[in-house]
Amino acid sequence: MTDTARSHGRKSIAASAQPRDLMAEPPVWAGVWHAQIITLFPEAFPGTLGLSLTGRALKDGLWQLSTVDLRAFGEGKHRNVDDTPAGGGAGMVLRPDVMGRAVEHALARAPGPVAFLSPRGRRFDQAMARHWAELPGITLICGRFEGLDQRVLDHYRIEEVSLGDFVLTGGEIAAQAMLDAAVRLLPGVLGNAESAVEESHSDGLLEHPQYTRPAEWKGRGIPDVLLSGHHGEIEKWRRAQSEALTRERRPDLWEAHLRRGETAG
Repeated sequence: MTDTARSHGRKSIAASAQPRDLMAEPPVWAGVWHAQIITLFPEAFPGTLGLSLTGRALKDGLWQLSTVDLRAFGEGKHRNVDDTPAGGGAGMVLRPDVMGRAVEHALARAPGPVAFLSPRGRRFDQAMARHWAELPGITLICGRFEGLDQRVLDHYRIEEVSLGDFVLTGGEIAAQAMLDAAVRLLPGVLGNAESAVEESHSDGLLEHPQYTRPAEWKGRGIPDVLLSGHHGEIEKWRRAQSEALTRERRPDLWEAHLRRGETAG
């Protein structure tokens, strides 16, 4: 078997029971935020997570990424991981015994919450990204085929999480997007910590418009208030712009913002 679980970032020794195929798996670094991905395609990682700020943080050991190859836990000569749906229907379903072994292997290496990426799950948002960043780490299961046997979700109390109201062929792309959102909130990852405070969704509103040089481009200038040097007026303008954009583009967020204001009042 050539596809073995992989790890990226700093490492330390952590004992765990594991199949022979996984005996060469790099250990976990204690005290570092650790993401584990259970997937049929470990070669998809780190993907874009290995680039830019998240990639630099990975290289510097600010977080660790490990993949668990689901195929290594498959049944029989061909390492089967799926079977036909009970009760009939199209497609295939990930087997509970196979996934159960993979989940237990992952939890033995790094205990913590597990999430299954599924279009029927709770929608991922900035609040969830912040919550994940505050944890020691997260294990994500990338869905494939028609889904995962419900008994696995029930037994391990796995939360289902969705990237949005659409369907992907698998959870790998969603996992990278969600991890990017969480990792960038870890201490030391962003060069300017204030960037995470001022951006969209940080306070429940969309971010205000941004401008930079040149002062005029194709007949369009930068709003005068941004060039005034009056920080109080700039903040008022940005706040008004954020509120207007949220009210226009995301009425759901605007209503939630108004409800929070009423509660605070």
